[in-house]
Amino acid sequence: MTPWSNENLSSCAYADPYAAPEPHDDTWPSPVQAGDDLDYFLPPPNPAERLSHILAPRDERRLALNAALTAAGIPPMPEDRAVIDQLSALPADVNTVLQRWLHHAL
Repeated sequence: MTPWSNENLSSCAYADPYAAPEPHDDTWPSPVQAGDDLDYFLPPPNPAERLSHILAPRDERRLALNAALTAAGIPPMPEDRAVIDQLSALPADVNTVLQRWLHHAL
């Protein structure tokens, strides 16, 4: 068995669990003209365009655990996915304690 080394972590591929897929439409903003004012407020969100999907509690815990790990400076690696899925299947109070431990590790 080889000893664990921190030097090899930088060579591992990292998969962002929060990466969104590319949009399917090809709508691009109009090109900026020389006299345009670039500082403006965005329009308020349209509630009718919101997604009507509700996440399962297990998925919410999985995302929260990924966020807590990333915030604690431990970005989840692709091979960690199975463990994170199993941890998120545990009861909500276990997940809360894990997140609290990670928060205090900062």
